[in-house]
Amino acid sequence: MLISRLVGLSLALGLLPAVASATCAPRDLMAIPLALEGRSPMAAALEIAYPGLRVDPAAGVVAIPGAKELPLGTAPDRPAQARLEDASIAEQFVQIYPLAFDLKARAEPWFDPGRARNDAFFRALYGATEGTVAASLVRVEYPGPVKARFSMTSRYCAAAQLQAALTAIAAQGPEMTPYFQEIGGSFNWRKIAGTTRLSAHSFGIAVDFNTELGGYWRWSGAAEGNAGRYDNRYPEALVRQMERYGYIWGGKWYHFDGMHFEYRPELILYARLMAG
Repeated sequence: MLISRLVGLSLALGLLPAVASATCAPRDLMAIPLALEGRSPMAAALEIAYPGLRVDPAAGVVAIPGAKELPLGTAPDRPAQARLEDASIAEQFVQIYPLAFDLKARAEPWFDPGRARNDAFFRALYGATEGTVAASLVRVEYPGPVKARFSMTSRYCAAAQLQAALTAIAAQGPEMTPYFQEIGGSFNWRKIAGTTRLSAHSFGIAVDFNTELGGYWRWSGAAEGNAGRYDNRYPEALVRQMERYGYIWGGKWYHFDGMHFEYRPELILYARLMAG
């Protein structure tokens, strides 16, 4: 946690390097052409999302550059709560992330596409330790009237994709400013409250915008599996720009986290592929 505090201080002082867009040309994941090319939708989504990653369906493994091969695993019909505790890579795709903004799907208990994460997969992509992830961090800024700053990993272009999203959001006008006041933060090597699982913030791939405008199910005092009422105050225009650049929104989860966005390009691509 000392490293996380030092990173936070560096971010506040502007000491982190600015995001280098020259090495990562932003991709609009809602517009790029998709082709299966003989692959399953899951394999195609993973390989397009993370250049260099390869899925070997015959061997049942995922090969990530610089890391050991990981088992792809299966997606057995088991309770959603069990998937949360110990998801295989394949189980991360059981629930399809909804690209529509009607928020009807999230009313179903335990519908939380993206909350089931395979820990080994994220450690292989972004770093197995706090120090390794911290070494990959760069500064990303909201280019609006308020200068909200986030520390994000540069790996797999997560930071560059966020910068592109924030630039697109700011271009929509001053009505977006309130969502970047009193921000919740970004990189923080920690466990999810009430669990032993690492948060997506640990890998430098998650941001929390204005906490006052985005509800969180635990703050309501609700029990897991009974998340209670959710009154969304985040606009579709903001969410769609984040999704275009690979960030899913916690406001589409039954266990809602309305301020939270995390870089999961494979889930955006998989939703497109499954929609045909």
